[in-house]
Amino acid sequence: MRHLAFLLGLYGAYAIVMIWLHPRLIYPFGPDAFDDPRFEQVVIPERDVALAVREGEGPAVLFFMGNGGALAYFTYTLDAHVNAGRTIVAMEYPGGGGIPGTPSEKGLKADALAAYDWLAARHDGPIVVHGYSMGSGLAQYVAAERDVAAIVLDAPFVKMCELMTRRAFLPACILPGVQKWNSAALVPKLKATVLVQHGAADQLIPATVGERLVGLMRKASLDATFHTIPGATHNNLAGTPGYAERIDAFLSDVLDK
Repeated sequence: MRHLAFLLGLYGAYAIVMIWLHPRLIYPFGPDAFDDPRFEQVVIPERDVALAVREGEGPAVLFFMGNGGALAYFTYTLDAHVNAGRTIVAMEYPGGGGIPGTPSEKGLKADALAAYDWLAARHDGPIVVHGYSMGSGLAQYVAAERDVAAIVLDAPFVKMCELMTRRAFLPACILPGVQKWNSAALVPKLKATVLVQHGAADQLIPATVGERLVGLMRKASLDATFHTIPGATHNNLAGTPGYAERIDAFLSDVLDK
């Protein structure tokens, strides 16, 4: 019994350390500033939300990047919309790309709504939300709280806390103080048509996770399309052949209805 109590104590101490440490693991943002000359840098003063904005034609895309690095690392995804001539607003995250602040699930979600409201006040056409990896949680959150024309998700998760459970051997989804990022809970509030692209070779968030999320969406009577991309990993999905073309076809079909 003494040994068991000791082991349980060690496990409890490990859990406490991981709860304290996990935000640093969720938000490993890089320092590289986004300086693409095609984009204007805008700050929403009410919340100090940093945006990269490119004016275009047709629908506007509100893009939420993943948590690996900074917006400068997501040029393939941005190019998919720039090359199509769309207006695009990409939100930068505090703590990355030279943007001051400390990221959190609550703060990023509030920033995402502020970004949508800023865009909606200036754009009278349809707004599409597009999220990559962690950004898929923000895209779905905005779509659950605001009116969007379509939802595009790359390598999405069902619950980010499940990934922590798998990697850290902790019941992260029930631990207090853990930022859960529960996309499954948002599904009943979604109304727009969804496109999901997921790399078949994604080891960080396996394609079966994205397929599971789409299954939840379909059970909720959402129109959701799922594409598994052979050979694509978590990091190179947007650079694979056909990536932009699938987005173009999806948006053309949804927005022309």
